Amino acid sequence: MSEQIIAIIGGGQAGAMAAAALRQQGFNGPLHLFSDEAHLPYERPPLSKAMLLDDAPQLQPVLPASWWQEHNVQLHLGVTLRQIDRASRTLTLADGQTYRWSQLLLATGAAARPLPLLNKLGERCFTLRHAGDAERLRDVLQPGKAIVIVGAGTIGLELAASATQRGCTVTVVEMASSVMGRNAPAPVRDYLLARHQQAGVRVLLNSTIEHAEAGEFLSLTLQNGETLLADAVVYGIGIVANDALARDAGLETANGIIVDSACTTSDPDIFAAGDVAIMRLPDGSLVRVESWENANNQAQIAAAAMLNQPLPHKTPGWFWTDQYRDNLQFIGEMQGQTWLCRGNPERGKAIWLQLRDGAIIGAAALNNGREVRVLRKLIQSERALSEEALCDEGVALKSL
Repeated sequence: MSEQIIAIIGGGQAGAMAAAALRQQGFNGPLHLFSDEAHLPYERPPLSKAMLLDDAPQLQPVLPASWWQEHNVQLHLGVTLRQIDRASRTLTLADGQTYRWSQLLLATGAAARPLPLLNKLGERCFTLRHAGDAERLRDVLQPGKAIVIVGAGTIGLELAASATQRGCTVTVVEMASSVMGRNAPAPVRDYLLARHQQAGVRVLLNSTIEHAEAGEFLSLTLQNGETLLADAVVYGIGIVANDALARDAGLETANGIIVDSACTTSDPDIFAAGDVAIMRLPDGSLVRVESWENANNQAQIAAAAMLNQPLPHKTPGWFWTDQYRDNLQFIGEMQGQTWLCRGNPERGKAIWLQLRDGAIIGAAALNNGREVRVLRKLIQSERALSEEALCDEGVALKSL
């Protein structure tokens, strides 16, 4: 095949940003993007917030609608991929159409990890991954409705805040001993738990649902024998990667498409990015990062690798969550027991810092968005700093 043809499967953040990166990095050849959703690629973070709370919610496009035509990207929306043929370098749609490719990027994302016990409850049981999920859930979140949310991760807590702000009575059921246990430091977890409880959310930790029935109300029985009655239940207990196409094509998978640091799969002409990608580290372990920023970063990496361009420099991980009027941003490493605190969370503004040998390796900023860029630079600098200066709000972080 003489002409380089690049195909992207997946219309989420990673797929859209990869298309942009390929054009920015000088690829002028045929570029196709296939998505099973009928919408132009849109931002996912607002699904649990603005799409539920705004008076007239609108999907926020990843790229302007005009961009796709201006940059000659062939969009195939609302289509289903049936097969990837690595030998012939073709992909086949459910309707039988075939398309050639010389390089392929899989950005197929992930689905909510299913919970059969709750799925049997029918249409009053929800997960949140796509625009259609948000539209259906918005109709249910009416004042006075009793909503049970299973899972106190980022999405679960954002949904609890949105449902509470819409006037619902909210109960959160979490099997672990804390909220946001996977990705927030202990002092932030404590702050968020108290914040939700102050807003009237009932948070049940170390709790699991053992029985569920649908009647006039949904009846959910916990392992301690307590029964919760709800108008609707929403759960978010992790993800299952949409890696079936890759697996059927013989690529190496493990609840995700295994890639190296260049987002290359076990086939050197096929790449993966975003939630569907799981990276093999030098020690052989596998790690997946589920964040908006990681989707953007891996899109840039995959595009550069496809075009044999230098790979972007690695930056400290970053993600954020908005709950009630609070904005929390997390930079760098979140594991660790000892955290300094700059500011006063009781006044609604603080920064928690984790040090190693005097250098900042992780930070969590509560309503301190202006300091995030400085915090990233301080983490990248790896400089030893004074704990006293870091905790003194009279000392500007920028001066350090």
